[in-house]
Amino acid sequence: MLQIEKLNKSYGERSVLKDLTLDIQAGEIYGLLGPNGAGKTTTINILCNLLNADSGQVSINGEPVSEATKLLIGVAPQENLLYKSLSCEENLNFFAQIYGLQRKQRRYQVRNCLKAVNLTDRATSPVETLSGGMQRRLNIAVALVHQPRLVILDEPTTGLDIEARYEIWELIQRLQSEGITILLTTHLLDEAERLCHKIGIMKNGSIVAEGSLEELQKLIPAQEIIVVKTDEEAEVIARAKQYSFIPRRYGSDLAFWLPERLELKEIILLFDGISIDSIARYPVRLEHIYVEVTKQTAS
Repeated sequence: MLQIEKLNKSYGERSVLKDLTLDIQAGEIYGLLGPNGAGKTTTINILCNLLNADSGQVSINGEPVSEATKLLIGVAPQENLLYKSLSCEENLNFFAQIYGLQRKQRRYQVRNCLKAVNLTDRATSPVETLSGGMQRRLNIAVALVHQPRLVILDEPTTGLDIEARYEIWELIQRLQSEGITILLTTHLLDEAERLCHKIGIMKNGSIVAEGSLEELQKLIPAQEIIVVKTDEEAEVIARAKQYSFIPRRYGSDLAFWLPERLELKEIILLFDGISIDSIARYPVRLEHIYVEVTKQTAS
């Protein structure tokens, strides 16, 4: 559905995209992750034909990016592009007109999109009366009104409470089940873990790691990660290294990569004689992978 090959973009002497390459299959949810300044927004602007690349190839559904491919893409930006004094159906009708939908088709699509985001009962409600979660759902409906093949969701749940996040996650999964391809940018790593078939981690304008969660987990040589709370950190680190545990810092947490899974009582025995307050066990998570690959490629 979306192919990007060796895409480059610079602003003056500052290189923003460096041989960016990725391939998103039809019907896939692809998570594009990366710190601020990694090049995600520039990439989206190029996909939407709002910005020209310096070099490289981009195609959507087999067609090079152009004015024509704009109709293949729906975008729900991080900031809601909604008119607060207009109703839900008035907003959708307005954007449908911009996309050139005729009156009969507009009415049909407005009804369908309101139904898709569970806002049929709020069709005539002004946007300003909606909750934050409802406004985000309507923002996604705007991206769907012209029946695009590829939908770009830019941090769709940022700032929402957990209940509203669950509603958006359910909506994204439902859209994917209906055959829509989704490019999702997010800083919420649990969101990417839950939703995405494939994840690309971007740093300094390039993809530095890519694959399914299971494939990315293989980048870390650990079967399990433990976090140890102790006042004797030097002693714990020295003891852990004897057993080939690899130490890592996650914020203030002292963690170790274990090459094999052990019973908790076995782990405790390994640190016998050292004062330990607590030991917590975790599977290898996307957060661990993200920190590792972005740290390795830090400029």
